[in-house]
Amino acid sequence: MARVFWFRRDLRLNDNIALNAAINGSASDGDARVAALYALDLDDFHALSGIRQHSLNASLEALGASMGSMLTIRHASKVSNVSMSEVIVNLALAAGAKTVHATRAFDPAGVQEQNSVGLALKEQGIFLELSGSYYAVDPGSVTKPDGTAYKVYTPFFKRWFELGWDKPQALAEVGHRWFIAEPCQGRPTPSKESPFEIRAGEAFALRTWERFKERALFDYDELRNRADLSGTSHLSHALAFGEIHPRTLLVELADSPGHNVYRKEIAWREFYADVLWRNPTTTTEYYEPRFEAMRYDEGALAEERFAAWKAGKTGYPMVDAGMRQLLATGWMHNRVRMIVASFLIKDLHLEWQRGAAWFEECLTDFDPASNAHGWQWTAGCGTDASPYYRVFNPILQGYKFDPRGNYVRKYVPELAHILDDGIHEPWNRIDGLIHGYPAPIVNHSVERDEALARLAEIKVAKA
Repeated sequence: MARVFWFRRDLRLNDNIALNAAINGSASDGDARVAALYALDLDDFHALSGIRQHSLNASLEALGASMGSMLTIRHASKVSNVSMSEVIVNLALAAGAKTVHATRAFDPAGVQEQNSVGLALKEQGIFLELSGSYYAVDPGSVTKPDGTAYKVYTPFFKRWFELGWDKPQALAEVGHRWFIAEPCQGRPTPSKESPFEIRAGEAFALRTWERFKERALFDYDELRNRADLSGTSHLSHALAFGEIHPRTLLVELADSPGHNVYRKEIAWREFYADVLWRNPTTTTEYYEPRFEAMRYDEGALAEERFAAWKAGKTGYPMVDAGMRQLLATGWMHNRVRMIVASFLIKDLHLEWQRGAAWFEECLTDFDPASNAHGWQWTAGCGTDASPYYRVFNPILQGYKFDPRGNYVRKYVPELAHILDDGIHEPWNRIDGLIHGYPAPIVNHSVERDEALARLAEIKVAKA
């Protein structure tokens, strides 16, 4: 009997446990046919930034090519009242399948989706078999000896590393055949432009990994925070889309400073997935509820400042370079993500959810757990051992992590004439703002004190 494989955030063929289950199951049934499906909601797609739209299409194009154009893409739409469940049920019925296979999701939206699809399939006598995950160690697996969850990263990492993970699996080869059960509706037509052509897919991810190993993995512990250098792996997009599995990376890491720090960065992703799985409302709600009582700015001036932050026009070069990198590339250096997030929350006094929503719209590597809890960590209301007192100084961060100003110069052309590290304080130069770069919209020292004063208010209220 034929099987259906429903691709989700696992757009690859190799090291895909759920896909192998579908292939092996079809072979055991004596049919050896697998109908591969990717379903998407058109309304959700068109809400994304242009770069994100084109990024998904590039991933789907690469996946389809790797399957000999045997990937079926079908469209749901809230406007047309066609649900994801209907799309998947209809294809399963057309395929004559009694089992649909998919990778298990652990984030709230993914869990809700797979539950709805599972119930709809059950009504038709079809079973949804979920296996594997997007992680080396499934969320919920890492616990203290008493079975409770870790709330701090470091002990989580130690236990996560002790548990370990399976070796990567090659694509099952048992003589299976892909087949088309329903006509493919094709990749959706983007409603927004991308400023550049995006490369994506499993083969590209593997090449990126090989280049990173040669280029920067050995020195990753020293270079990863430098925004002006190519010291990161640039695999976050591939991990978010599942074009490569973290097992594939982890199996090649040795015991060296650079390798160990890279392993810990992968573990951060898995820690946040675990935290979100155990606290499913924290994509939008505070992990530490007392921060709901914090005073945040509202009104016309707050909105004006939020718009300046999104556009990269705050007058703080390191912040603006990061926000413009996001708009130009759909990606931002991780160190700079913390800088811009701290600025939004503690200099502009706006809630973290606003920044997280903007990142979700723009980042090609958007991951619900990493996005929400990365923001909450910086906001001081998440899993941080020294929470709200940490306020990033955007000027000092620039001197430290972009010491020659090359990063700022690349993304803020109004400051390209400044050829030294004075680029991080252009307002102190006679010629610093002559090309239209704005003066700072707030005074960082003043706003830092204000942020800590607002923290003191909720401490008093709690007492």
